[in-house]
Amino acid sequence: MDLLSVLHFDELSHGLANLSMFPYFDMAHYIVSVMALREQPGALEVSRVSPLACWFSSMLFCFGGAVLSGIMLAEPPVAPLSNSTGVLLASVIWYLVFYCPMDLVYACASPLPLRLVLSGMKEVTRTWKVLGGVTQAHSKYKDGLLVMIAIGWARGAGGGLISNFEQLVRGVWKPETNELLKMSYPTKITLIGAVLFALQQTHYLPLQKHHLMFIYTVFIVVNKSRMMLTGSSTSPFATIESALYKTLFAGYSPYAALTSEVKSACIDNSSMNKTTTTKESSENGSPGQQTPTSPATGQSSSLEAKEESPNAAATNCKKTN
Repeated sequence: MDLLSVLHFDELSHGLANLSMFPYFDMAHYIVSVMALREQPGALEVSRVSPLACWFSSMLFCFGGAVLSGIMLAEPPVAPLSNSTGVLLASVIWYLVFYCPMDLVYACASPLPLRLVLSGMKEVTRTWKVLGGVTQAHSKYKDGLLVMIAIGWARGAGGGLISNFEQLVRGVWKPETNELLKMSYPTKITLIGAVLFALQQTHYLPLQKHHLMFIYTVFIVVNKSRMMLTGSSTSPFATIESALYKTLFAGYSPYAALTSEVKSACIDNSSMNKTTTTKESSENGSPGQQTPTSPATGQSSSLEAKEESPNAAATNCKKTN
Protein backbone atom coordinates (compact mmCIF):
# COMPACT_ATOMS: atom_id res chain seq x y z
CA MET A 1 0.00 0.00 0.00
CA ASP A 2 2.97 2.32 0.60
CA LEU A 3 3.94 1.99 -3.06
CA LEU A 4 0.38 2.80 -4.12
CA SER A 5 0.35 5.89 -1.91
CA VAL A 6 3.66 7.04 -3.40
CA LEU A 7 2.26 6.63 -6.91
CA HIS A 8 -0.94 8.47 -5.87
CA PHE A 9 -2.92 5.51 -7.12
CA ASP A 10 -6.17 6.59 -5.50
CA GLU A 11 -5.93 10.13 -6.86
CA LEU A 12 -5.09 8.92 -10.36
CA SER A 13 -7.96 6.46 -10.38
CA HIS A 14 -10.41 9.11 -9.22
CA GLY A 15 -9.12 11.52 -11.86
CA LEU A 16 -9.54 8.92 -14.60
CA ALA A 17 -13.03 7.99 -13.41
CA ASN A 18 -14.10 11.64 -13.58
CA LEU A 19 -12.60 12.15 -17.05
CA SER A 20 -15.06 13.33 -19.70
CA MET A 21 -15.08 11.41 -22.98
CA PHE A 22 -16.63 14.20 -25.03
CA PRO A 23 -15.37 15.63 -27.29
CA TYR A 24 -11.72 14.60 -27.58
CA PHE A 25 -11.87 10.90 -26.71
CA ASP A 26 -15.10 10.40 -28.66
CA MET A 27 -13.51 12.15 -31.62
CA ALA A 28 -10.52 9.81 -31.46
CA HIS A 29 -12.91 6.84 -31.35
CA TYR A 30 -14.73 8.07 -34.46
CA ILE A 31 -11.50 8.75 -36.36
CA VAL A 32 -10.01 5.32 -35.65
CA SER A 33 -13.30 3.56 -36.41
CA VAL A 34 -13.87 5.32 -39.74
CA MET A 35 -10.25 4.75 -40.74
CA ALA A 36 -10.67 1.06 -39.94
CA LEU A 37 -13.70 1.00 -42.23
CA ARG A 38 -11.80 2.75 -45.01
CA GLU A 39 -9.07 0.11 -44.83
CA GLN A 40 -11.57 -2.71 -45.34
CA PRO A 41 -11.32 -4.37 -48.81
CA GLY A 42 -13.67 -2.67 -51.24
CA ALA A 43 -14.71 0.14 -48.88
CA LEU A 44 -13.30 2.90 -51.09
CA GLU A 45 -15.18 1.57 -54.11
CA VAL A 46 -18.42 1.55 -52.11
CA SER A 47 -17.80 5.14 -50.98
CA ARG A 48 -17.71 6.24 -54.63
CA VAL A 49 -20.66 4.13 -55.77
CA SER A 50 -22.99 4.68 -52.79
CA PRO A 51 -22.05 7.36 -50.22
CA LEU A 52 -25.20 6.53 -48.23
CA ALA A 53 -24.15 2.89 -47.74
CA CYS A 54 -20.67 4.08 -46.77
CA TRP A 55 -22.11 6.53 -44.22
CA PHE A 56 -24.38 3.87 -42.75
CA SER A 57 -21.44 1.47 -42.40
CA SER A 58 -19.45 4.21 -40.67
CA MET A 59 -22.24 4.81 -38.16
CA LEU A 60 -22.33 1.08 -37.41
CA PHE A 61 -18.58 1.17 -36.79
CA CYS A 62 -18.96 4.17 -34.47
CA PHE A 63 -22.22 3.29 -32.67
CA GLY A 64 -22.46 -0.47 -33.19
CA GLY A 65 -22.11 -1.23 -29.48
CA ALA A 66 -24.97 1.07 -28.49
CA VAL A 67 -27.18 -0.35 -31.26
CA LEU A 68 -26.51 -3.99 -30.32
CA SER A 69 -26.94 -3.45 -26.57
CA GLY A 70 -30.20 -1.57 -27.23
CA ILE A 71 -31.54 -4.47 -29.27
CA MET A 72 -30.58 -6.95 -26.54
CA LEU A 73 -32.38 -4.84 -23.90
CA ALA A 74 -35.49 -4.48 -26.09
CA GLU A 75 -34.84 -0.78 -26.62
CA PRO A 76 -35.11 1.11 -29.94
CA PRO A 77 -31.98 0.39 -32.02
CA VAL A 78 -32.16 3.94 -33.39
CA ALA A 79 -31.74 5.42 -29.90
CA PRO A 80 -28.02 6.24 -30.53
CA LEU A 81 -29.13 8.51 -33.38
CA SER A 82 -30.90 10.69 -30.83
CA ASN A 83 -27.48 11.99 -29.81
CA SER A 84 -27.45 14.59 -32.55
CA THR A 85 -24.10 16.07 -31.52
CA GLY A 86 -22.33 12.71 -31.60
CA VAL A 87 -23.87 11.67 -34.91
CA LEU A 88 -23.01 15.04 -36.47
CA LEU A 89 -19.42 14.82 -35.24
CA ALA A 90 -19.07 11.24 -36.53
CA SER A 91 -20.59 12.25 -39.88
CA VAL A 92 -18.16 15.14 -40.30
CA ILE A 93 -15.22 12.83 -39.55
CA TRP A 94 -16.62 10.25 -42.00
CA TYR A 95 -16.77 12.85 -44.77
CA LEU A 96 -13.27 14.17 -44.10
CA VAL A 97 -11.70 10.69 -43.96
CA PHE A 98 -13.31 9.54 -47.22
CA TYR A 99 -13.81 12.70 -49.28
CA CYS A 100 -11.35 15.33 -48.04
CA PRO A 101 -9.56 17.05 -50.98
CA MET A 102 -6.15 15.53 -51.66
CA ASP A 103 -6.91 12.98 -48.94
CA LEU A 104 -5.30 15.25 -46.35
CA VAL A 105 -7.15 14.02 -43.24
CA TYR A 106 -6.39 10.34 -43.80
CA ALA A 107 -2.79 11.12 -44.72
CA CYS A 108 -2.31 13.21 -41.57
CA ALA A 109 -3.90 10.62 -39.27
CA SER A 110 -2.06 7.62 -40.75
CA PRO A 111 1.49 8.13 -39.36
CA LEU A 112 2.28 5.77 -36.49
CA PRO A 113 2.89 8.37 -33.72
CA LEU A 114 -0.47 10.08 -34.20
CA ARG A 115 -2.27 6.82 -34.81
CA LEU A 116 -0.77 5.46 -31.60
CA VAL A 117 -2.22 8.37 -29.64
CA LEU A 118 -5.64 8.06 -31.29
CA SER A 119 -5.78 4.32 -30.70
CA GLY A 120 -4.84 4.79 -27.04
CA MET A 121 -7.63 7.33 -26.63
CA LYS A 122 -10.06 4.94 -28.30
CA GLU A 123 -9.09 2.20 -25.83
CA VAL A 124 -9.91 4.58 -22.99
CA THR A 125 -13.45 4.92 -24.35
CA ARG A 126 -13.72 1.11 -24.32
CA THR A 127 -13.62 1.15 -20.51
CA TRP A 128 -16.50 3.62 -20.36
CA LYS A 129 -18.55 1.66 -22.89
CA VAL A 130 -18.14 -1.65 -21.06
CA LEU A 131 -18.88 -0.07 -17.69
CA GLY A 132 -21.88 1.75 -19.15
CA GLY A 133 -23.31 -1.48 -20.53
CA VAL A 134 -22.82 -3.34 -17.24
CA THR A 135 -24.38 -0.49 -15.25
CA GLN A 136 -27.33 -0.26 -17.64
CA ALA A 137 -28.00 -3.99 -17.35
CA HIS A 138 -27.59 -3.90 -13.56
CA SER A 139 -30.29 -1.24 -13.27
CA LYS A 140 -32.80 -3.63 -14.89
CA TYR A 141 -31.50 -7.04 -13.77
CA LYS A 142 -30.08 -6.76 -10.26
CA ASP A 143 -28.85 -10.34 -10.01
CA GLY A 144 -28.45 -11.06 -13.70
CA LEU A 145 -24.70 -11.61 -13.84
CA LEU A 146 -24.78 -13.16 -17.31
CA VAL A 147 -27.01 -10.38 -18.59
CA MET A 148 -24.58 -7.75 -17.31
CA ILE A 149 -21.66 -9.55 -18.96
CA ALA A 150 -23.52 -9.87 -22.26
CA ILE A 151 -24.63 -6.22 -22.36
CA GLY A 152 -21.20 -4.92 -21.32
CA TRP A 153 -19.58 -7.09 -23.99
CA ALA A 154 -22.06 -5.93 -26.64
CA ARG A 155 -21.64 -2.28 -25.66
CA GLY A 156 -17.86 -2.40 -25.82
CA ALA A 157 -17.36 -4.67 -28.86
CA GLY A 158 -20.62 -4.26 -30.75
CA GLY A 159 -18.90 -3.00 -33.90
CA GLY A 160 -17.07 -6.31 -34.24
CA LEU A 161 -19.97 -8.50 -33.16
CA ILE A 162 -22.26 -7.06 -35.86
CA SER A 163 -19.51 -6.94 -38.49
CA ASN A 164 -21.40 -9.40 -40.72
CA PHE A 165 -24.39 -7.07 -40.89
CA GLU A 166 -22.10 -4.11 -41.59
CA GLN A 167 -20.42 -6.05 -44.41
CA LEU A 168 -23.83 -6.86 -45.84
CA VAL A 169 -24.55 -3.13 -46.11
CA ARG A 170 -21.47 -2.85 -48.33
CA GLY A 171 -22.54 -5.85 -50.44
CA VAL A 172 -20.14 -8.32 -48.82
CA TRP A 173 -21.23 -11.61 -47.27
CA LYS A 174 -18.55 -13.52 -45.39
CA PRO A 175 -20.14 -15.62 -42.63
CA GLU A 176 -16.80 -17.28 -41.92
CA THR A 177 -15.58 -13.96 -40.45
CA ASN A 178 -18.10 -14.15 -37.60
CA GLU A 179 -16.47 -12.94 -34.38
CA LEU A 180 -17.89 -15.87 -32.46
CA LEU A 181 -16.07 -18.29 -34.76
CA LYS A 182 -12.72 -16.54 -34.51
CA MET A 183 -12.63 -13.83 -31.89
CA SER A 184 -10.28 -10.91 -32.44
CA TYR A 185 -8.23 -9.29 -29.69
CA PRO A 186 -10.64 -6.34 -29.09
CA THR A 187 -13.55 -8.75 -28.69
CA LYS A 188 -11.61 -10.91 -26.24
CA ILE A 189 -10.35 -8.04 -24.10
CA THR A 190 -13.83 -6.50 -24.03
CA LEU A 191 -15.33 -9.79 -22.84
CA ILE A 192 -12.74 -9.97 -20.05
CA GLY A 193 -13.56 -6.39 -19.06
CA ALA A 194 -17.28 -7.13 -19.03
CA VAL A 195 -16.70 -10.11 -16.72
CA LEU A 196 -14.54 -8.05 -14.34
CA PHE A 197 -16.92 -5.10 -14.15
CA ALA A 198 -19.94 -7.40 -13.73
CA LEU A 199 -18.21 -9.21 -10.84
CA GLN A 200 -17.33 -5.87 -9.26
CA GLN A 201 -20.89 -4.58 -9.72
CA THR A 202 -22.32 -7.65 -7.95
CA HIS A 203 -19.66 -7.41 -5.17
CA TYR A 204 -18.00 -10.70 -6.09
CA LEU A 205 -14.78 -8.83 -6.86
CA PRO A 206 -13.51 -6.96 -3.77
CA LEU A 207 -12.25 -3.92 -5.66
CA GLN A 208 -13.53 -0.39 -5.90
CA LYS A 209 -14.94 0.68 -9.25
CA HIS A 210 -12.53 3.54 -9.92
CA HIS A 211 -9.56 1.32 -9.06
CA LEU A 212 -10.74 -1.36 -11.49
CA MET A 213 -11.33 1.28 -14.17
CA PHE A 214 -7.77 2.55 -13.78
CA ILE A 215 -6.15 -0.91 -13.84
CA TYR A 216 -8.19 -2.10 -16.82
CA THR A 217 -7.64 1.10 -18.80
CA VAL A 218 -3.89 1.13 -18.24
CA PHE A 219 -3.64 -2.52 -19.25
CA ILE A 220 -5.56 -2.20 -22.53
CA VAL A 221 -3.83 1.06 -23.51
CA VAL A 222 -0.34 -0.30 -22.81
CA ASN A 223 -1.03 -3.60 -24.53
CA LYS A 224 -2.56 -1.89 -27.58
CA SER A 225 0.49 0.37 -27.86
CA ARG A 226 2.80 -2.63 -27.59
CA MET A 227 0.95 -4.47 -30.35
CA MET A 228 1.08 -1.45 -32.66
CA LEU A 229 4.77 -0.76 -32.03
CA THR A 230 5.82 -4.38 -32.54
CA GLY A 231 3.38 -5.05 -35.37
CA SER A 232 2.09 -8.11 -33.53
CA SER A 233 -1.51 -9.28 -33.42
CA THR A 234 -0.91 -12.00 -30.84
CA SER A 235 -3.12 -11.83 -27.80
CA PRO A 236 -1.34 -11.66 -24.42
CA PHE A 237 -3.63 -14.48 -23.31
CA ALA A 238 -2.65 -16.81 -26.17
CA THR A 239 -0.69 -19.17 -23.91
CA ILE A 240 -3.53 -19.42 -21.38
CA GLU A 241 -6.09 -19.92 -24.15
CA SER A 242 -4.02 -22.70 -25.71
CA ALA A 243 -3.56 -24.48 -22.38
CA LEU A 244 -7.28 -24.27 -21.55
CA TYR A 245 -8.26 -25.50 -25.00
CA LYS A 246 -5.93 -28.50 -24.86
CA THR A 247 -7.08 -29.33 -21.34
CA LEU A 248 -10.84 -28.90 -21.68
CA PHE A 249 -11.78 -29.21 -25.36
CA ALA A 250 -9.11 -31.23 -27.19
CA GLY A 251 -9.45 -34.58 -25.40
CA TYR A 252 -9.40 -37.99 -27.09
CA SER A 253 -12.56 -38.84 -29.01
CA PRO A 254 -13.66 -42.46 -29.72
CA TYR A 255 -14.71 -41.28 -33.18
CA ALA A 256 -11.21 -40.12 -34.08
CA ALA A 257 -10.23 -43.62 -35.29
CA LEU A 258 -13.32 -43.84 -37.52
CA THR A 259 -12.56 -40.43 -38.99
CA SER A 260 -8.98 -41.49 -39.74
CA GLU A 261 -10.18 -44.68 -41.45
CA VAL A 262 -12.60 -42.74 -43.67
CA LYS A 263 -9.89 -40.28 -44.68
CA SER A 264 -7.48 -43.13 -45.46
CA ALA A 265 -10.11 -44.85 -47.61
CA CYS A 266 -10.73 -41.63 -49.51
CA ILE A 267 -7.01 -41.17 -50.13
CA ASP A 268 -6.65 -44.78 -51.34
CA ASN A 269 -9.63 -44.43 -53.71
CA SER A 270 -8.25 -41.16 -55.06
CA SER A 271 -4.88 -42.78 -55.72
CA MET A 272 -6.57 -45.73 -57.46
CA ASN A 273 -8.54 -43.34 -59.64
CA LYS A 274 -5.40 -41.50 -60.72
CA THR A 275 -3.55 -44.76 -61.42
CA THR A 276 -6.41 -46.10 -63.57
CA THR A 277 -6.63 -42.87 -65.55
CA THR A 278 -2.88 -42.82 -66.19
CA LYS A 279 -2.87 -46.47 -67.30
CA GLU A 280 -5.76 -45.94 -69.71
CA SER A 281 -4.11 -42.86 -71.18
CA SER A 282 -0.85 -44.75 -71.80
CA GLU A 283 -2.69 -47.63 -73.44
CA ASN A 284 -4.62 -45.30 -75.76
CA GLY A 285 -1.48 -43.47 -76.82
CA SER A 286 -2.61 -40.00 -75.79
CA PRO A 287 -4.81 -38.53 -73.04
CA GLY A 288 -7.37 -37.13 -75.46
CA GLN A 289 -7.64 -40.23 -77.76
CA GLN A 290 -10.68 -42.46 -77.18
CA THR A 291 -10.88 -46.19 -77.89
CA PRO A 292 -13.43 -47.03 -80.58
CA THR A 293 -16.50 -48.88 -79.41
CA SER A 294 -16.90 -52.45 -80.62
CA PRO A 295 -20.49 -53.62 -80.41
CA ALA A 296 -19.39 -57.24 -80.82
CA THR A 297 -16.85 -57.43 -78.01
CA GLY A 298 -18.37 -54.86 -75.64
CA GLN A 299 -14.92 -53.52 -74.60
CA SER A 300 -16.27 -50.00 -74.31
CA SER A 301 -18.87 -50.97 -71.70
CA SER A 302 -16.27 -52.79 -69.60
CA LEU A 303 -14.01 -49.76 -69.76
CA GLU A 304 -16.86 -47.51 -68.60
CA ALA A 305 -17.45 -49.87 -65.70
CA LYS A 306 -13.81 -49.52 -64.68
CA GLU A 307 -14.10 -45.74 -64.84
CA GLU A 308 -17.27 -45.63 -62.78
CA SER A 309 -15.91 -47.71 -59.91
CA PRO A 310 -13.25 -45.24 -58.64
CA ASN A 311 -15.55 -42.28 -59.23
CA ALA A 312 -18.32 -43.91 -57.19
CA ALA A 313 -15.89 -44.56 -54.35
CA ALA A 314 -14.74 -40.95 -54.42
CA THR A 315 -18.36 -39.78 -54.34
CA ASN A 316 -19.06 -41.96 -51.32
CA CYS A 317 -16.04 -40.50 -49.55
CA LYS A 318 -17.27 -36.97 -50.19
CA LYS A 319 -20.69 -37.85 -48.82
CA THR A 320 -19.09 -39.41 -45.73
CA ASN A 321 -17.03 -36.29 -45.10
